[in-house]
Amino acid sequence: MTLSREFYARPTLSVSRELIGKVLVHESPAGLTSGVIVEVEAYIGEEDPACHAAPGPTARNAPLYGQPGFAYVYLNYGIHNLVNAVTEEEGSPAAILIRALEPLEGEALMRRRRARGTGRSAAEFDSTELCRGPGNLTRALGITLRHNRMDLTASALRIEDRGLPARDVIWSRRIGINVGTDMEWRCAARDSQSVSGGRAR
Repeated sequence: MTLSREFYARPTLSVSRELIGKVLVHESPAGLTSGVIVEVEAYIGEEDPACHAAPGPTARNAPLYGQPGFAYVYLNYGIHNLVNAVTEEEGSPAAILIRALEPLEGEALMRRRRARGTGRSAAEFDSTELCRGPGNLTRALGITLRHNRMDLTASALRIEDRGLPARDVIWSRRIGINVGTDMEWRCAARDSQSVSGGRAR
């Protein structure tokens, strides 16, 4: 069952916790790929210096101010596409960066996508590393800037509740940023080997 608009229209930290164990799905002409969300980070409001809304409304961050339940995809350092789920009410800029997945469907396609241009064969990738890290998971699922503003509640890019068992989670400081590093707004499944960066506390 695809998550509803109401699911996202709530406080971002609550949505972050509940996204762990949900399934990110992408249907593309090449095939369907999906993975269980095991790590996320919250970015909340213009007061959060690490949030793209910190400078106020711009053309780039416009999705953050829009309806909840839409994708905010942006290019990071000119290299990696990162996918976020917009949260809270319209006009309250906030989003959740999806940092890591455990592959669920379409693993062979994920391997081919990850292997391109790396000098590694598809078989060389361990399943736990395929979607470890926000740039790796978008590459594995074929998510690009074309998916910015897609409706996560009703499109080829969506998040579903598959009724999977609840996961124990741990919270820690966000990583890969230089400001706002004191907020413990990174949530991860305690038992997952696919969590990126240093292990959360």
